[in-house]
Amino acid sequence: MRRHLWVILSASMLALAACGGGGAGGGGASNVPSNPGVPSMVITAQPGGAVQATVFTTQPVLELRDAMGALDTADSSTVVTASIQVGSGTSGAVLGGTASATASSGVVSFGNLEIDLPGSGYKLVFTAAGFGSKVSNAFSVTGSGGGGIITPSAPPTSDIYFSIDSQTSHAISRYIYGMNGVNWGGRPANLTLARSGGNRLTAWNWENNASNAGEDWYNENDWAMGYPTDPPAVAATDMIDEDRTNNAASLVTVPCIGYVAADHGHYMGQYPQYDVNQTANYLQVRFHQSVPKKGSAFTTTPNTGDGYVYQDEFVYFLQQKYSGFATSATKPIFFSLDNEPDLWGSTHPRLRGDATGSNGTGPTYAEMLQRTKDYADAIKDQEPNAIVFGPVNYGWAGFVNLQGASDAGTYGDFHTYYLQQLAAAESTYGHRLVDVLDIHWYPEATGGGVRITDDGAGAALAAARVQAPRSLWDPTYTETSWITQYSTGGPIELLPNIQSKINSYYPGTKIAITEYYYGGGDHISGGIAQADVLGIFGREDVFAATLWRLGSGNHTFIYGGFEIFRNYDGANGSFGNTSIDANNTDVANASVYASVDAGNPNRMVVVCINKSGSSKTAGIDITHTAQFNVAEVYTLTSGSSQPVRQSDLNITLTNALQYTMPPNSVTTLVLKP
Repeated sequence: MRRHLWVILSASMLALAACGGGGAGGGGASNVPSNPGVPSMVITAQPGGAVQATVFTTQPVLELRDAMGALDTADSSTVVTASIQVGSGTSGAVLGGTASATASSGVVSFGNLEIDLPGSGYKLVFTAAGFGSKVSNAFSVTGSGGGGIITPSAPPTSDIYFSIDSQTSHAISRYIYGMNGVNWGGRPANLTLARSGGNRLTAWNWENNASNAGEDWYNENDWAMGYPTDPPAVAATDMIDEDRTNNAASLVTVPCIGYVAADHGHYMGQYPQYDVNQTANYLQVRFHQSVPKKGSAFTTTPNTGDGYVYQDEFVYFLQQKYSGFATSATKPIFFSLDNEPDLWGSTHPRLRGDATGSNGTGPTYAEMLQRTKDYADAIKDQEPNAIVFGPVNYGWAGFVNLQGASDAGTYGDFHTYYLQQLAAAESTYGHRLVDVLDIHWYPEATGGGVRITDDGAGAALAAARVQAPRSLWDPTYTETSWITQYSTGGPIELLPNIQSKINSYYPGTKIAITEYYYGGGDHISGGIAQADVLGIFGREDVFAATLWRLGSGNHTFIYGGFEIFRNYDGANGSFGNTSIDANNTDVANASVYASVDAGNPNRMVVVCINKSGSSKTAGIDITHTAQFNVAEVYTLTSGSSQPVRQSDLNITLTNALQYTMPPNSVTTLVLKP
């Protein structure tokens, strides 16, 4: 991440950001097809609300679009057929109902689809002559519990009401509970993803372990990621080995800037300490060219003196060491296309044309797209099942205009351009290049004039911090920040806006936030924000997320925010793997997230958050197939940075109860029959 530099847009750039974001920035882009010249299908309503052997409550709907990307209202004859892709669901599951539907004015609606066995990770595949195929998002089918839906009683009169309904559900990606620099064996426990990233990885040489962190550390080549005597890629393999021992996935970085460090700097007195510009022709002497494809036989003992480092050979190296890594159900290895390229000019000026200062040239849209194509294709050619993350933007200005790229005025909103061009490239390359749209999100929200990512916990700052997660989703919330003042002019709605662009320009792309931080690591406000963010990630169908710890504290309450979801009982007790609908009458003062385990209706986990400084009663009703009689209670409060077991609650009403949330707290309720 960029630890110290947070670029504030100039007046002219802010004007560009304001007109470049959202729909306005596309300059009529909604009429541009994602794959020009080819008719396409777009899923406008994903299947959902699935209970075994019961018609989905949300039936899939598709649109047939012409070669220009517009709805083909003249098409009332094309037949679309649905089939099941079991994936990680239950083997032998069968899709029931009417599996074919005919277009009406370009819209194809299914009416009675169902799946007979519970499980998670199901997908539907839709095919039609002349349109190819389209795959739905993954979703879960819950068990029937031996009976039908139970109508809950009305809960007692309360300050806030939470209404939970298991009929609407989707699978939660296991990879949202991640971190950069995981300390396995320490807090927090039971994480699912670790990332090797940051500015140093941009110039990391996997062959000899040399690296260069640019402006983060004197623009020097050094041995921070491994010594010359270490095995190749030791920084990656040491992490991967620990991750796999702990049943977790790994996200490794593939440098794309074009050069990687050739040497370990002043190690053993080889070169002068610090800036590589002390060496004449440093780009040729102190760096090797980073090349996407080798074009000749691979080896696990690469030649470190030939002046080239091949990134597809890095993938090969990992294949030889970790057979089947790309298809592992719980501990795959994913690939990230570099780190924060929108800031390359300022973080790695020696590699971007500035030999003495800190103002190199940033990439253009066109350059970013070409590098994405080259390196992603190299990865996919070597490992077709690999999951590739890009473009790894640093923050808001990166999303909107690639940090003021010189061709931003030509192409408009960067994410729109990126998704459109990757969709078009898929037909050229014969496969998807980028699977996950990856961003970093360090909120710019402030409280009392202080940014919430600060360590502090004054009243105004803490109040802003616990509200800040709402900018990830809430159309009614406007934070106090330069983004809302100068760019959006109102709510940010980060995840829905990104998802809308994906749906329009490259359906099926997942979302990742591989660096984020909400501050207050050793204060309950930090724990509340962290827990709220994890709940949002699961509900909003984020694919992967990894915290990057800032500040000078120990992050104890942030760890508690993780543990309320992943280790509430000290024995890896976890939130369920399937998100279910949870409504809340007071989003300013409270949050609620609910889950079940796919195939097991007899356990439900609910996380309740009280963002206010006073106790609040929550009236909770639950529409579900099983009746609950008891709730285990675990709380995170200012009194302890770890979840604490409280007395069980007896549920005397029919799937309804009242719970008194302590002030400034997070509570996990484990509901059981």
